[in-house]
Amino acid sequence: MESSSSDIVLLTPGRLAGTVAAPPSKSAAHRAILCAALSALSGNGSCFVHPLAASEDITVTLEAAKALGCSVIRKQDGALISSADGTADGKKVSSPLTIDCGESGSSLRFLIPIAAALGIPAKFIGRGRLPQRPIGLYKELLPRHGVLCETEGGLPLTISGALTPGLFELPGDISSQFITGLLLALPLLQGDSEIRLTTPLQSAAYVEMTLETLSAFGVTARPTKTGWIIPGGQRYATGEHKVEGDWSQAAFFLTAGALGGDVSVSGLKNGSLQGDSAISPLLKSFGAETCTLPNPEGNGVLFRCRPPAQGRLHGIEIDASQIPDLVPILAVAGAFAEGETRIYNAERLRIKESDRLSAMAEGLSRLGADISELPDGLLIRGGKPLSGAKLRGWNDHRIVMSFSTAALYIGGKTEITDPHSIRKSFPDFFTRYNELGGNAHVCSSICMGE
Repeated sequence: MESSSSDIVLLTPGRLAGTVAAPPSKSAAHRAILCAALSALSGNGSCFVHPLAASEDITVTLEAAKALGCSVIRKQDGALISSADGTADGKKVSSPLTIDCGESGSSLRFLIPIAAALGIPAKFIGRGRLPQRPIGLYKELLPRHGVLCETEGGLPLTISGALTPGLFELPGDISSQFITGLLLALPLLQGDSEIRLTTPLQSAAYVEMTLETLSAFGVTARPTKTGWIIPGGQRYATGEHKVEGDWSQAAFFLTAGALGGDVSVSGLKNGSLQGDSAISPLLKSFGAETCTLPNPEGNGVLFRCRPPAQGRLHGIEIDASQIPDLVPILAVAGAFAEGETRIYNAERLRIKESDRLSAMAEGLSRLGADISELPDGLLIRGGKPLSGAKLRGWNDHRIVMSFSTAALYIGGKTEITDPHSIRKSFPDFFTRYNELGGNAHVCSSICMGE
């Protein structure tokens, strides 16, 4: 996702208060869309997946479903996914399909083994930092199971051949997206397969989300001590699938409540398997007041967060191995909390849309925070007065939204570049931010007289 270098968001202090609806979970939506597509491609009928955000990452996955041979009709707040005359039959594809994954690492890593399992020759392309993000595991693993991979190191990647069942050994401390991709694809094969992890699993909650979605579509994977047995010859079921609210996006508003507001978020699932639901107990560990309340609209519960009744937030230790996407906003919380906050086991953040550890260290330093970048995380000596500054957004949605949260409770104005990067995951973030009492204005630097 490219935005003009002249684009900025200008923010002035404010206080967020009130109730906001969580957008649909991006992670859950990717999985549901692809399961629905596999149901449609097997001739099982149509699936309605809802609600879906109009984000760029979700659009990428819907377009990929079309490329594989599905009919995708956007209706109401979701998508009706059905077959489109069997065009996904690999034998009917004479040249590789081009599948544009945009900047979505989930889309890319889920779709590569799916296309291989369907026997579809495909060329995967992307933009931003995606072409440099790791896919090497597939280059090693898939050729052992009948799939030719042609690449010069990243994207474009062209695959051909049909994936064969068997034993798939891979480390558990890589991106869980590789494991999810295999879990989605292997049930399509005619024989049984096994995923065997050679190291402990990180980001386990994302894999649990995948298994939960598979079960909702009638597909099974049997757990073992080191992974899963995936029976072959399974068919994805049809029907309606509801996507739960997104804890990773709710984290920005809940943290805004903890820093000085009073925010409730609706539409979140109590007991969700999303790893980022950890934001609520983490903010409580910082000292914030968190609670659940009945939702007057009857849709589950409200999750509420506000500052401590007495004193201030205090620093904590955070193991980020299972919650990498929360690190930017947790770094903001650490900058406002008295004492030290140490975030560790977060080295994978260096290969996201930006080097998120470096980006947060630089930006919070500009605001006046005492922060040190560690090889695998951040050390923040919080509680120091912060003031507005000009910050780089690094064309990274989570960086921009995190700095925007910090800008609420510091002196003076803050300017952040690349505000349109939020289209990747949360296009109406600033709309909801302003509705709750924020002051964000997206414009060109020309409007600032520069």
